[in-house]
Amino acid sequence: MLPEPRLARWLQRVEACLESALPAADQSPQALHQAMRHAVLAGGKRLRPMLAYATGEALGAEESLLDAPATAVELVHAFSLVHDDLPAMDDDALRRGRPTVHVAFDEATAILAGDALQTLAFSVLAESPAAATLRVAWLQTLAEATGTRGMCGGQALDMAATGAQLALAELERLHALKTGALIRAAVRMGALAGDADAETLARLDDYASALGLAFQIRDDILDVEGDSAQLGKTAGKDQSQAKSTYPALLGMARSKALLVELSDKTKAALGPLGERAGVLHRLAEFAVARVS
Repeated sequence: MLPEPRLARWLQRVEACLESALPAADQSPQALHQAMRHAVLAGGKRLRPMLAYATGEALGAEESLLDAPATAVELVHAFSLVHDDLPAMDDDALRRGRPTVHVAFDEATAILAGDALQTLAFSVLAESPAAATLRVAWLQTLAEATGTRGMCGGQALDMAATGAQLALAELERLHALKTGALIRAAVRMGALAGDADAETLARLDDYASALGLAFQIRDDILDVEGDSAQLGKTAGKDQSQAKSTYPALLGMARSKALLVELSDKTKAALGPLGERAGVLHRLAEFAVARVS
């Protein structure tokens, strides 16, 4: 992640919150709890929590109020990775440079760990000290981003498209659900904590939508140009599984040009926030230029 003091502070906060939210490894059932911790505490970019903190800060929310949405969105992200790696999905053996959960434990434990991480995320929001109206808004935002109108729906579309090349509009919709929905939720939950008005919410949604698509296109590019050691996951999986990707559809040069266009869109969307959006700008730059 970027060398920005606030990001370093937020990273420490969310790591402590995740550690606190997760059951202890020696608490029964031990294997399940160890698998959950294996999935969550293996590092990672923590982009979604950083977006929640950065958005909330830009709108004047207290950091302590942002701990719950930052923690919850990362727990849902971790759940999605555990299930995405399963043999029935992408069948991957490596995640964040370590064996995936179903490899380190077993498939049944991995399924249960993902399920438990998802329910834990909603418990974190429900039990936060925020006002009831805000908690309900957070819960609704995260639930929609996780379900069939979000991440799970996108995963279903991705699996259905394996072996075929989608049209550009279809590919964009797939990734707006699979990758973009949770990124938009992270930004929106931070904005809700800052009591954003309708116009600001709409602008931030435009920012998050462009960032989410840029993040996915960069992922597609790295799957071609990166290596497993650098990525912390198996490189070349998209091609080996005949997945629809932006480089396969548009070519590498056009995919990289599209990244620049999306970066410009994030900047335009944040324009009215001025200097308050400095960290949000840097997070978008990171998503476009990252190497893992």
